[in-house]
Amino acid sequence: MGDDRRPTAPATPLLIACALAIEHFALRTGRGNGAPGPVTVIRTGMGPKAAENAVRLALGRDGVRGAAVIASGFCAGLAPGMHPGDLVVAEETRDDNGTTPCVGTGLLVDALTRAVPGRAVHTGPLTGSGHVVRGPERAGLRATGAIAVDMESAATLRTAVRTGARPVAAVRVVVDAPEHELVRIGTVRGGISAFRVLRAVLPAFHEWHRSLLLPRR
Repeated sequence: MGDDRRPTAPATPLLIACALAIEHFALRTGRGNGAPGPVTVIRTGMGPKAAENAVRLALGRDGVRGAAVIASGFCAGLAPGMHPGDLVVAEETRDDNGTTPCVGTGLLVDALTRAVPGRAVHTGPLTGSGHVVRGPERAGLRATGAIAVDMESAATLRTAVRTGARPVAAVRVVVDAPEHELVRIGTVRGGISAFRVLRAVLPAFHEWHRSLLLPRR
């Protein structure tokens, strides 16, 4: 009798990129089961250039080359009514170097609603900046249609797709907003809820990751 078992295709790896030590700690220690393939969490350092260099280096390593990529961590909300701990799922990331469409936005919204019940989830463009954005500059970015801003997501996803065709997404947790501005975006003081939310997002990331292996119709 012949062996009719078919070889199993290797599982798609997942790379999660964040900038800050506190973000890295939250994502590494958060609870999340059911990843269908290897998951790597890297800390890129702050700023678009640091993100670009770190992601390019990570995606050049064996076992990570074909990874799907999620940019995550904290962000500054731009829309009125946002609060620390709200979630932002990007439909696209953008900066002066262009726009990168995201994959599976609706799936991530549904998965995050289950993973972090009671938290608002906002969707729309996520814009990039080379510096911390405060005060009147927020209004200018909001006028472009962006709902949130951070310094690394646009560079992370742009570098990821330029390195090779792959699914990409960006999920950020609002750590400050127009009515709740912190002294520095890198602090969690006054926004400890943002840290707790970031620790809870991994199940949603794994659900998005699993969806990549499903047959496309």
